[in-house]
Amino acid sequence: MTAQSTASPLALDGVVKHYPGFTLQLSLDVPRGFVMGLVGANGSGKTTTIKTALGLVRPDAGQTRLVDKTRLGVVLDTPAYNPTWTVTQTGRLLSGFYPSWDAQRFAALTQGWGVPGNRKVKELSRGMGMKLQLAVALSHSAELLILDEPTSGLDPAARDELLDVLSEFMTADDHSILFSSHITADMARLADYVTILDAGRVIASDTTDDLLAAYSLAAGGPDELTPQVRAVAHGLRSHNTGWDALIPADAALALPTGVQLETPTIDDLAVRLPKGPDHD
Repeated sequence: MTAQSTASPLALDGVVKHYPGFTLQLSLDVPRGFVMGLVGANGSGKTTTIKTALGLVRPDAGQTRLVDKTRLGVVLDTPAYNPTWTVTQTGRLLSGFYPSWDAQRFAALTQGWGVPGNRKVKELSRGMGMKLQLAVALSHSAELLILDEPTSGLDPAARDELLDVLSEFMTADDHSILFSSHITADMARLADYVTILDAGRVIASDTTDDLLAAYSLAAGGPDELTPQVRAVAHGLRSHNTGWDALIPADAALALPTGVQLETPTIDDLAVRLPKGPDHD
């Protein structure tokens, strides 16, 4: 592969965006050929990060590098198309913006996914709106997909179908995905990398496997909740009969012998890491 083809399709370098009561301040790099999941509570900065990456929000500082927009596919909460266009009109009118537009593929995708060609954009369900946006992205040879909460509000069958489509998209070595979600089961299934946001900051970012291996979910009895444990416990929950917390893997080796250790989930990391040590 050439140097150009190995460059990250998306990078945010020292980006800062101020709002009243909230500041986004982060750096983010989506490696080519991989899926990065963006996770965090509501208000953590996921949507602002995506809007900044897309140029919909202008940062107060920092730089954004993004693949050419003819190679970019975007799936938002609702389609950003004229609501009075039909599905067929949407494909025809957007085709002029993309040199590599494949009309036959667009028709095959929308028909195969049960998105009626004569249905207006404003009449589409959320799931159909997602499928329409994906059909557009996959019909012009997009290399990078950016998706904001793509599975939120979908029923389990629709979620599964959407994740299958994204998995198929990633069979090409030069394809990449950045997607935000609060459904961490989807993150675990699809993401090669996970970035966790809290209050506009990156608090953890690594490959999914390494991030999960960096912590243990610990549980013990009241006598095992020592000051040393409190000092390294993220998201500590204590009660009359015991406690549980997220513990860095290296610190877990020094825990009292009666403490039980389990591998955490992405949900455990997303919920407990922002709370920090000694937060009960």
